[in-house]
Amino acid sequence: MKILILRFSSIGDIVLTTPVVRCLKQQLNGCEIHYATKSRFASLLQDNPYIDKVHLLENSLPDLIKELRQENFDFVIDLHHNLRTFFIKKLVNGKSFSFNKINFEKWLMVNFKINHLPSEHIVDRYLKTVETLGVKGDRRELDFFLNEEEAAFGKVFSTKNNYIAFAIGGQFNTKKMPPERIVELINSLRKNVVLLGGKEDEAAANFIASKTKLVGNFCGKISIHQSAAIIKYADAVITHDTGMMHIAAAFQKKIVTIWGNTIPQFGMQPYLQNDLFFNAEVDDLKCRPCSKIGFDACPKKHFNCMNLQNINSIKLAMDKL
Repeated sequence: MKILILRFSSIGDIVLTTPVVRCLKQQLNGCEIHYATKSRFASLLQDNPYIDKVHLLENSLPDLIKELRQENFDFVIDLHHNLRTFFIKKLVNGKSFSFNKINFEKWLMVNFKINHLPSEHIVDRYLKTVETLGVKGDRRELDFFLNEEEAAFGKVFSTKNNYIAFAIGGQFNTKKMPPERIVELINSLRKNVVLLGGKEDEAAANFIASKTKLVGNFCGKISIHQSAAIIKYADAVITHDTGMMHIAAAFQKKIVTIWGNTIPQFGMQPYLQNDLFFNAEVDDLKCRPCSKIGFDACPKKHFNCMNLQNINSIKLAMDKL
C-alpha cells in the first residue's frame, strides 16, 4: 500500500502531522509513506524514519503533480485542504481523504465570538482523517528527530548552562509579546534564559539582550534543528503560539505558552500526554480572537492581548512547573 500525505506549511503544522505518519506506518503492515511539502520545510521530514520518500514543491505545482502521478498512490491524505491540494487530489491517482479545517467554526468565533469549536486537539482531528483506513491514534507524543550532530549541539550547550528556552518569534506580530514586556518577564524569572527565533527576531532579541542577563541569544544565528536541540535540553520552555511550541511538545518539555490574538481553543495548544504546561492569556477581551492566524499589527491599536499579560502569573506558572 502506497500512501501520500499532503501538508505544505508551516513548521508547527508539519510537526503536528507526525502522529498520523507514525500511526499509518506502524499500523498498516508494509505500507509505503510519501510526504509532499514545500522545499524549505524538507529538513523537518528528512530524518523521520516513518517516511519513505519526501516530494518537494519548489516553484512549479504542475511539476510536482507530474512527479506524484508517477508514483501510483493507493491513498492521498490531505492534511492541508486548500486549493493547491484540491488540484493534486484531482490529478493524482489514489482515493483521497481530507482533513476538516473547521473554517466556518473559526469564522464564527473570530467574527461573532460564537463558540462552536470542537473540544479536541488538531492532532486528533488529523488522526480522524485516517480512521477509514483502520488507523487509530496511539496516545503518544509528537515526533521531532535530530541527527547526532544536531543533538550534540544542544547537549554541549546544556552541560555548561541550566536554562529556560524562550522562543520569542511568531508568524505574525500579533502573536508576539512586545520586547519591553519580554524584558520585564525575563528579569522577573531570575533564571538563566536563552532566546530562540529567526532572522526577523534579531532586532527584538538584541534589545532584550541589552536589558537582561542572558546565557545565550541564538535568534537568527542557528538552524531550526539546532534550535530544537536547545529546546530538547532546556529545563523548560516559554513560547508564543508558534512552531517552537510544538517542537517543545514533541520533546515533552514543561511549557508556558503566551497567547495574543489567537486562542488555544482553535486546537493548537501543546499536544502533551501530561498537564505540565500553562497557557497565559488575557481573559475577557471582547476583541479576542481577532483572527485565526494573525496580523502585522493590532487592528484595535491597543494590543491588549499582549500588553495586559500578567507577568507575575506567568512567573508563578513557570515556578510551579
